[in-house]
Amino acid sequence: MTIHAINVRNQFRGRIREIIEGPVVSEIDVETAGGLVVTSVITTRSVKELELAVGKEVIALVKSTEVSIATL
Repeated sequence: MTIHAINVRNQFRGRIREIIEGPVVSEIDVETAGGLVVTSVITTRSVKELELAVGKEVIALVKSTEVSIATL
């Protein structure tokens, strides 16, 4: 699946500022170029599979109350 196949209109490009990793879920803070911080709670397994790390450029995909993270 490509990023274009995802039906999410609100997309924020940014860099991971902080990861608070838990045993099951983790908190990911993404900071946009404009200084907006978007926080997502995703599974720790997804953090590892996406190889997320502080400083990595990502896109925060916002739909309703859910924030998803996609790698570039």
